[in-house]
Amino acid sequence: MRRSPADPVRVTSWIAVRVAACAATLTLLSIIVFWATEMLPGDAVGVLSGPNATDAERDAVRLALRLDRPAIERYVEWIGGALHSDLGTSLVSGRDVAGIVGARLATSLAVLTPAVLVIVLLAGGLGAAAGLRRGGRLDRWLSGATLGLIGTPEFLIATALLVVFTVWWPILPAVAIIPPGQSLWVHPELVLLPALALALGGFGSTMRLLRASVAQTVTAPYAEFARLNGVRGGRYVWGVVVSNALAPAVMALAVMTAGLLGGAIVVETLFNVPGLGSELAQAVASRDVPLVQGLSLVLGAMTLLILLTGDITARLLNRHVPAPTGGTS
Repeated sequence: MRRSPADPVRVTSWIAVRVAACAATLTLLSIIVFWATEMLPGDAVGVLSGPNATDAERDAVRLALRLDRPAIERYVEWIGGALHSDLGTSLVSGRDVAGIVGARLATSLAVLTPAVLVIVLLAGGLGAAAGLRRGGRLDRWLSGATLGLIGTPEFLIATALLVVFTVWWPILPAVAIIPPGQSLWVHPELVLLPALALALGGFGSTMRLLRASVAQTVTAPYAEFARLNGVRGGRYVWGVVVSNALAPAVMALAVMTAGLLGGAIVVETLFNVPGLGSELAQAVASRDVPLVQGLSLVLGAMTLLILLTGDITARLLNRHVPAPTGGTS
């Protein structure tokens, strides 16, 4: 397939537009996060001053926390600091929010990374197999099984895993208790259950998307043209089907990975994993507004970055899909 010389310029412009749109979305998200946390019932002043504090004591705490200033002034200061990796200070613990986020991010990635790898391997292989044999026994069985997974909430999947592997067959720990000074990366036995819960939660929808992509590719005219020209076996699967289904598959995996960030909040809380999700739940409970804002902004930025990376990768892959043997452009 022949490409015009202007293609690199058009692709570069397209990427620039996507990056600008991502930056604009993140800016809008920061505004929503800031104003949403402002509307939370109660605040850290009530938590820190105690239930029996007088109005004067509450005012003194509010003044010490600099919460007496106008909201717009605090937002400008917050977003300006965020641009320089300064997300403020936790109102409850007094620790640097960026430091808390960095530590919790490493723990979340220890659970998220194996979950994504499991989904990529299983959903990729089974989705391709089902798509190549659409309507067959394997396709029907996988479609039914994944439909059941999609309809099952993540907390039920996690609870079922806890019952099976910690009660009926007690071979894994129920909660992730990390020894002081150590990382979750060096304790695979603590990662297995939460990572499996996340993987099962995202497997169903991802496999169905990949199956649909492969099935659509198999029925495309260029795939039929390749078969009529005697392309068979691995050459057909990898050179025709996989190469053309790869771009939408990458986007499906990007959407899945971004979705796992939301599922991590439930899974981390249930398994007591000290990651971003559980930290966010605790920060909301204690009305620690700077910590809630910092965690929400980082999670939103990670989601946008994952989707942007998937979008750009899919576009670049789509540009380099080879034309079928004997085809013209």
